[in-house]
Amino acid sequence: MNTRRGVALSVMASCLFAGMYFYATLLHPLDGEQVFGWRVIFTVPLMTLFMLRVGEWARVTETMARLRAEPLLWVVLPLSSALLGVQLWLFLWAPMHQMALDVSMGYFILPLVMVLVGRVLYREHLSAWQSLATACAAAGVLHELWREGRFSWASVLVALGFPAYFSLRKHFRLDHMGGLWIDMALTLPVGLWFVVSQGQVAATLTANPSLTWLVPGLGLISASALALYVMAGRHLPFGLFGLLGYVEPVLLLVVAWVLGERLAPAQWFTYGPVWLAVGLLIMEGFLSLRPPKREA
Repeated sequence: MNTRRGVALSVMASCLFAGMYFYATLLHPLDGEQVFGWRVIFTVPLMTLFMLRVGEWARVTETMARLRAEPLLWVVLPLSSALLGVQLWLFLWAPMHQMALDVSMGYFILPLVMVLVGRVLYREHLSAWQSLATACAAAGVLHELWREGRFSWASVLVALGFPAYFSLRKHFRLDHMGGLWIDMALTLPVGLWFVVSQGQVAATLTANPSLTWLVPGLGLISASALALYVMAGRHLPFGLFGLLGYVEPVLLLVVAWVLGERLAPAQWFTYGPVWLAVGLLIMEGFLSLRPPKREA
């Protein structure tokens, strides 16, 4: 594993995902379902071109060839696609329905669940810095649970859905670009249905000419972010991959602020420890870049 490369790829992916979170609000008058549909429609061909360019298309043919020898994949692949599709839909639906903070909280809980899965299923160990960051983040999450008495359905869906998705992919050796492409391709009929079921597609694009370039731009951002995210996962242990997920919800929170949502005073005791956790991970990253001291 090339950990430094994985960290850089993960941070770049988080920046693109956060940008897409705000980008979705520019696509008015499209609703969340239509934005999701257009995202899938443009992401699949752009991913195909990217994979052909970098020589990753063989992963798709290899996975399809496994269907004959591993019949269980006929169930696993649609399930994997469904798990991802729900997350892609929620990610674009939430900022349009004043639930950006709920989804952001889900992404704050997600790394803790990822660390737990990595520790229990894969026997991974955290460094001292990573353990301290986990403790800080856990304190913030527990405060939010104490404050609200519950988590919203959107938070729970993110926090539990992604670990299930990643674990399924890892267990069945689908954690590569080919597996992701199949997930997106199986979601394509749903995306098409969301776009055409409400009709007046041509009329909407004609009345809003900016959509003719904003919608393909969404696909480009989506394809780039997903590719970077999958490549990051190749170079990182499951637990560290999860902890780096804290970069994204911090950025999502900034987007939520830009969109007009605000934290209640008591929520600072939730987000403060989480931001401290992110700072600790950043500090560890800087320290790891320092050259080792030479012995006299």
